[in-house]
Amino acid sequence: MAVPAAAPLLCPLLLPVCWVVAAGTAAGEKILPSPSNLNYSFIHVCTLNWTWNPPGNISSGCNLEYASDIVINGAPEDRREWSKSRFRVTDVHLNEEMRLRVRSECKNDNTSEPSSWVETSLLPKGIPGTAAVDLSCVWHNLEYMACTWRPGENASSDTNYALFYWFDGLENPKKCSNSSVGQGIFECIFSFTFPKVTSTYPAISVLIRDDSEEIMPVCASKNPTTLVKPATPRQLTLSKTDDGIDVKWSESETFPKSCLHYEVIKYCNDDLDNGQIIQSEMNSVSVAGIDANSKYTFKVRAKPKRECYNSDFHSDWSEEKSIGEKWDSTIYVVLIITIPLIVAVSTIILLVYLKRLKILILPPIPDPREILKRMFGEQNEDSQSSAKDDPMSAFDRLIIEEEINSLILTETSESTNPEKENR
Repeated sequence: MAVPAAAPLLCPLLLPVCWVVAAGTAAGEKILPSPSNLNYSFIHVCTLNWTWNPPGNISSGCNLEYASDIVINGAPEDRREWSKSRFRVTDVHLNEEMRLRVRSECKNDNTSEPSSWVETSLLPKGIPGTAAVDLSCVWHNLEYMACTWRPGENASSDTNYALFYWFDGLENPKKCSNSSVGQGIFECIFSFTFPKVTSTYPAISVLIRDDSEEIMPVCASKNPTTLVKPATPRQLTLSKTDDGIDVKWSESETFPKSCLHYEVIKYCNDDLDNGQIIQSEMNSVSVAGIDANSKYTFKVRAKPKRECYNSDFHSDWSEEKSIGEKWDSTIYVVLIITIPLIVAVSTIILLVYLKRLKILILPPIPDPREILKRMFGEQNEDSQSSAKDDPMSAFDRLIIEEEINSLILTETSESTNPEKENR
């Protein structure tokens, strides 16, 4: 087969392609016709179904398959698929330009080349920068889903975002009605439960949009098993045994058995920097090797097992519970110093009191000599002071005293003479 006449004009511009075409033509290969009527439709929230018609004039010996690519904002995703089916179901990107391209291929056939790509586009709607951002969802205790997001940087302050969700099992998408806004963060909570014996969970699609066409919608598909966060363990109890401490807490009522494991952390004497982590597969643990003079504090949290849920979320820590009393060495030192001091002070007070009591019961006997000394000392002092005050009277007193002394001597001598005569 000869190269078409127009080929010499195009080959200077598409030289590599011309060589491939020429080589393929020389070898007798032919290019397959492309699929036709490529289109898409929404199956439900955030899910598209791409469809196309088969190419015509395909030989019966061709093992026909279709290769399809998803292109987001001009960059192909690394998820090329080959299938004999004439459709492909994908998640939708409403806030980005999304294109699907498809081509025909004959597998295990060296006599034909794949067809050229056929593509169609889904363009975003709304003003760029108005779509919700930082969408995050957490499946709390297998009971309810809580999703949060922030408004787009170009969204007005009165933007009223609404959340819709759908998963396999719902007939139609549902609107989340339990929504709130706080500190610029939107949150919406909706029930999301399955029977306890369920082992596989469908993906959940979340759509956030506003009634205004100016607000760009955003879609996300979530694997719920990666969003699981258990509830905080409750009813933590501690009890002492002969050789340790038993720690117990309530078992989850929503998780299947053996789908949770627990982390117990133990602190000794309020030393928060050196806590010991204990792993447990059950809702109890026994701790041995405790000190009777120490205080022990425990708290526990739960985490899903990988064989059940592929989640990295832990539950919140339970409330702390303590057992035992910490022996404070400071109190011991204070007691050693205080007790002897109290005894010494009490002894001194008692001795003083006893001495006063003795004085009251047995008063001291006065010394007569001291009394005479005080009496004569007072008289001398009185005489000296009066002599100084009245010198004439003091002289008169001396004369009187001499007269008295002479009289005493006279009487003494008269009394001694009769006694001599009688002898």
